[in-house]
Amino acid sequence: MQELLLITPPVTSQPANANVCVATPLKRRRGKCMSRRSGQTGHEEKSGKWYVVRFWMDVPGQEDRRLVRVRICPISGPGALSATERLRKRKEVITASGADSVGHLEKVQAANYGVTFQEQANEWLTYMKTRKRKPVAPSTIETWQSCLNKWLNPYLGDMPLSVVDNDSVRELVSRMTDANLSPKSISNYVQVVMAVVGSAKDRKTRKRLYPVVWDYEYLDMPVVKKSEQHRPVFTGETVTRIVAATKPKNQMLYVLCASTGLRIGEALGINIGKHISPDCSTIVVREKAWKGQIQSFLKTDNGAREVDLHPSVAEMLRRFIGNRTSGLLFCTRNGKPLSLSNILRRSLHPLLEKLGQPKAGSHAFRRFRITWLRKNGVPRDLENFWTGHAPETVGDIYSKLKDDVEFRKTVAENAGLGFEIPASGCSIVPNVPKIAVGDVREVAVSC
Repeated sequence: MQELLLITPPVTSQPANANVCVATPLKRRRGKCMSRRSGQTGHEEKSGKWYVVRFWMDVPGQEDRRLVRVRICPISGPGALSATERLRKRKEVITASGADSVGHLEKVQAANYGVTFQEQANEWLTYMKTRKRKPVAPSTIETWQSCLNKWLNPYLGDMPLSVVDNDSVRELVSRMTDANLSPKSISNYVQVVMAVVGSAKDRKTRKRLYPVVWDYEYLDMPVVKKSEQHRPVFTGETVTRIVAATKPKNQMLYVLCASTGLRIGEALGINIGKHISPDCSTIVVREKAWKGQIQSFLKTDNGAREVDLHPSVAEMLRRFIGNRTSGLLFCTRNGKPLSLSNILRRSLHPLLEKLGQPKAGSHAFRRFRITWLRKNGVPRDLENFWTGHAPETVGDIYSKLKDDVEFRKTVAENAGLGFEIPASGCSIVPNVPKIAVGDVREVAVSC
């Protein structure tokens, strides 16, 4: 008789079902989605002397919806409605609340994600720095960053982006007004707030998550009056005194700014070999200097232009250049662009104080030049071309005076300067870079 051999499996510490898959695995909860909702008509019930409608509403800060209740009409008496009218009223109440709208759901979801104003501002600023379509100048980025650091982040930074609306910005405007900020400064700060809030968009639909309708009347925004903005301008007598009293190394710079209307960054970005005609009668504006760096783009597309010089300025410029054939027209001993802050702090502002003139920046030269051109009846389209402004009318676009070089030079000579170049004896000593090649002499000019 054959014996049966019973094989006992080895005893292990693991449970018998250790390697057996669970028949019904736990499912992750699906996120909220308006497309899976069929819409609500609400539940009608009586509450005291009123008919009320109850419906579900998404709430910021929590995952589950909340049951809310809104009155429809009295049960009896004046204002009472029929069953059909109450049904229509229920739908109107739900629609007005936004409970079934995609926009409200997206706003709640964004609030639940915990995005703050400062986080969104950092994301917006990063995008503006790197975008290829309509790139933003570094100086503009720096201005926006200063706005965020000085006022916006300290006050709005920790707020959820969903609550940055007219109420919160109204209080911010009130604080800035109490701090005696100018209307233009307050407007600039609020524009940055609006840009940050508007930059929060759904990644797929590109719809704004917080479509705030900004109400300037409710914000109590101060009115920006152009007549009250601080726009200092030099007179011809002031320019004459500045040019006569300044040190030789800045004399040519001030003469060039006052006689051409160049922006100071454009003047500091002039390269002798690339931007000055052989006879020194025309300056080609293509680059600008900013914080010791040369940038190959200008403030606007219209900034790329040619500026014709008065013959006396052209002669002064030729002698200022001397034997140099390359490099920046105005530079340090190391060949780098001059610093605007150093020019203002060390030269222009002390000079204005010495002459008893109010404090002003380099743009006062530009305003002086435009004023002088209009006093002398220079054609407006030619003025816009020389100053880098956009055409104002269709006629400005049609006119081709800017292509007539001889006419431009004649107008520049006839218009004159509006100020006097110093008399004989003034010396023009350029900053010659140490890396300059060849025999470079300092030239004294009899103006």
